[in-house]
Amino acid sequence: MAKCIRCGRQLTAFSLRKICPWCKQHEAIQRGEVVQDDVPQPVIRRPWAVRNESNISLTHILFGANVAVYLAMAIGSGTVVNFPGDALLFGANYGPYTLTGQWWRLLTYMFIHGGILHIAFNMWCLWDLGALCESLYGRWTYFAIYMITGVGGGLASLAWNPRTFSVGASGAIFGLAGALIASFYLGEFSLPRAAIKGTLMSLLFFAGFNLFFGMLPGIDNSAHIGGLITGLVLGAVIAKLAPHEGSSRLWVIALVVLAVLGAGVGVRRWRSGPMRTALAFQALGKSQGDRVGRLKMIIEQNPNSAPVHFALAQVYFEEQKFPEAEAEFKKVIELEPKNARARFDLGMTYLSLNRPEDAKAAFNGMIQQGLNTGEAHYGIAMGLAMQGKHQDAIEEFKAAIKGGSDMSGIYSEMGNSYAKLKMYDDAISAYLKEKEKNGDNPDLENALADVYQAKGMTKESQDARNEATQLKSGDKAQ
Repeated sequence: MAKCIRCGRQLTAFSLRKICPWCKQHEAIQRGEVVQDDVPQPVIRRPWAVRNESNISLTHILFGANVAVYLAMAIGSGTVVNFPGDALLFGANYGPYTLTGQWWRLLTYMFIHGGILHIAFNMWCLWDLGALCESLYGRWTYFAIYMITGVGGGLASLAWNPRTFSVGASGAIFGLAGALIASFYLGEFSLPRAAIKGTLMSLLFFAGFNLFFGMLPGIDNSAHIGGLITGLVLGAVIAKLAPHEGSSRLWVIALVVLAVLGAGVGVRRWRSGPMRTALAFQALGKSQGDRVGRLKMIIEQNPNSAPVHFALAQVYFEEQKFPEAEAEFKKVIELEPKNARARFDLGMTYLSLNRPEDAKAAFNGMIQQGLNTGEAHYGIAMGLAMQGKHQDAIEEFKAAIKGGSDMSGIYSEMGNSYAKLKMYDDAISAYLKEKEKNGDNPDLENALADVYQAKGMTKESQDARNEATQLKSGDKAQ
């Protein structure tokens, strides 16, 4: 990085001058162009007189750590373009994992990048902003700002969209910008007005431009905003309560750390329940064991989680434990009265229990609430057919189709009602429509054969029987 030819201070990328603003102001005073009494004093001490630190700055260390992690990921994945699968393995910030105990991800995600362009842009920003921040605050305050604001950005990402993978140093970089903006604006550094104004405008432009750019798809702008706000707060409290290095600054930083921890507790309480459920479902999907037992364990931790009750109800339905399924579907409706799928499945459970009147009541309730009326009419039609009211069932099937229902088997069921009423041509038409819409199967061909036989169409009936046999043979072969 270029240095001032007068004093040796590092110059930032926000200035193309060869002389730093401090020296420029000093020379103006010497020439009598500026009255010294009007300039806030003293001017910040020169870098080499401030601290006896090595030539390797903390910015160099952070830069190297980010690049090292990137190279490790590139070697592990065999690509330098992007790392879609490795980010989680290396410690990406991801709600189902972070919010369920892996809080270390709020630190590791800051050193992970998704690709070559991502790390290139972030490291360019870190090189410039980091150097400025380190020269003004000192190494350890700078490190504290970097880490605290990075965590703040990670928490904002979890709060806004916990199901998104969040990686990158940009949350911490925005935090550095926020701290500098607050400090310059509140006058923490006793610097000439001209120097403060120019740098402050550059920082504001940097933050505004990148927040606007962050609205593009695939960019976690919530982490940027979270880091910036955390930095603004941290920079402001340092400027007002601990402008000088010492124990008071340590206490201020500790206070901000406690505030960030409190925010983390709040985000956990808000978001961890659904994330635990999501993680449990993920594990459940890989398990071939006792699904009912696992779901009950999840319900013990999240008794008011409608998705878990719904999943348990579906498992009971698949296992033909219909009374248990009924109880769980009712619980889902209690928690989510407008859950159309739960109401429909409850109605189908009633049909499986041979309770058509209860089923029709459930489906009519869907129609009254305007919930999936097409499927509701289908359910009512099934209940009417069960009661032998086939003409009414046919009208409901037609209403279901008109309402947009695409239930597999709807034309086949309507054909069955037509066949019961000996309306064979309509039955054949319905069966063929089912075949066209949802494909063929042995039961459909046998139904067609029965109707053809009832009409005296012997050849067509035999052809349908042969087709049903071939379909069954194909199923067995598979």
